[in-house]
Amino acid sequence: MADAQINRRILLVSRPQGEASVSNFKLVETPLAPLADGEVRVRNHYLSLDPYMRGRMDDAKSYAAPQPLNEVMIGGTAGVVTESRNPAFKAGDSVVGMLGWQEYGTSDGRGLNKVDASRVPLSAYLGVLGMPSVTAWYGLNGIIEPKAGETVVVSAASGAVGSVVGQLAKAAGCRAVGIAGGAEKCRYVVETLGFDTCVDYKAGKLREDLEAAMPGGIDGYFENVGGEVLNAVLPRMNAFGRIAVCGMISGYDGKPLPMDQPRLILTQRLKVQGFIVYEHLDIWPRALGELGERVATKKLHFRESIAQGLENAPEAFLGLLHGKNFGKQLVKLV
Repeated sequence: MADAQINRRILLVSRPQGEASVSNFKLVETPLAPLADGEVRVRNHYLSLDPYMRGRMDDAKSYAAPQPLNEVMIGGTAGVVTESRNPAFKAGDSVVGMLGWQEYGTSDGRGLNKVDASRVPLSAYLGVLGMPSVTAWYGLNGIIEPKAGETVVVSAASGAVGSVVGQLAKAAGCRAVGIAGGAEKCRYVVETLGFDTCVDYKAGKLREDLEAAMPGGIDGYFENVGGEVLNAVLPRMNAFGRIAVCGMISGYDGKPLPMDQPRLILTQRLKVQGFIVYEHLDIWPRALGELGERVATKKLHFRESIAQGLENAPEAFLGLLHGKNFGKQLVKLV
């Protein structure tokens, strides 16, 4: 354990005024205390960066408490147990949990789950076999409830959540249309993920391109972005369409999100439902079982953007908020 005596951690030290910046974070080194009875020490190998973290940085009413200042920034982790005084875990176990932006985590075992890293990469448990994919599964199946022949549109279609939504929609017999930023991402969405088509919102003709891509309108919409993307989608929604609101990343970093035509929710009799996947823990086993089978049989494709080193986590997180990642954003810590 000689190399584990110092733990590098990133704390949230100030709340953003407008856009978040690297100055809101601070890298510190802290000695590791000896384990108490019942505790487990984990060397984190990967840190998950996710859009929800931006909301936790603000001291505002939300579905979860704000991230406390001068404490380790919240975040999902995947790593390996290095020392255990808890009978449920042993050194060498691969585990996932919420141990935050730090190289070593200490846990009493609650919320720490063992995973099999022999069949799929450990990093996959933070993405395609973790919270993002369960989010995709629930939003699609629990809210949109796709039917064969319908058109399902997904914003941020090349991201960790959106990429899975479209692939599952195709498996359900739907026409899957992605919205992504840039020609490279759109090619990936169609050629690798198997969407029917993808609209590049950066091309400057979002409304026109959406209309051309979906002459028959939209039956289901999985929302990750909000703002101008939502404003372009709403007029294309068919009567009794369903919208699963997973996130609105375009407004997370201090930007307003006006809705142009909220009356369309009434005139088109739309179902619009926001959701938090951790409030639906009962569906996780079923969702992960289906997702795991698809990954194992190569029927579910995924991509990762990996930043190297804990010190680069803040910059990678800011890049995520501005769409610079391609696929699931991770930080490799070892």
